[in-house]
Amino acid sequence: MPATRPRPLSPHLQIYRPQLTSVLSIFHRATGLLLVPGTLLLSLWVILLALGEGSFSCISLFVEHLIGRLLLLAWLFSLYYHLCNGIRHLAWDLGYGYAIGVVYRSGFVVVVTALGLTLATAFWA
Repeated sequence: MPATRPRPLSPHLQIYRPQLTSVLSIFHRATGLLLVPGTLLLSLWVILLALGEGSFSCISLFVEHLIGRLLLLAWLFSLYYHLCNGIRHLAWDLGYGYAIGVVYRSGFVVVVTALGLTLATAFWA
C-alpha cells in the first residue's frame, strides 16, 4: 500500500523544540570537542615558556589581547562545564538523579557552577 504523504523518519530541527536535557547533552559533547584544540594551544604555550623569553613573548601578545583573553575564558568555561557535567554523569552511573525534576535542577547547578568557577578563575588571575 503506497503512502499518500511521505512522513519524516525523525523530528526535523525546524519543528523540534529543544529541551534543557538535549541542549546540555549537545553542549557537553561540544565542550569536549573544543577542549582538544584548546589544550593543544595551552600545551604550546607551556612549551614556548620553557624555550625562553623570546619564544614566549610572541604568544603572550596574543593572550594579552582581548580576543586571546576571550578565547581563554571560553576554554576555561568549556573545561569547567565539561568537568561539572562529567561529575553529574558519574552520579547517573551510580543510579542517582534520574527523576526529571532532579535532572533539570542538576543541569542548572552544573551551568551556574561552571559560570561561577570561570568567573572566579578569571578574577583570581
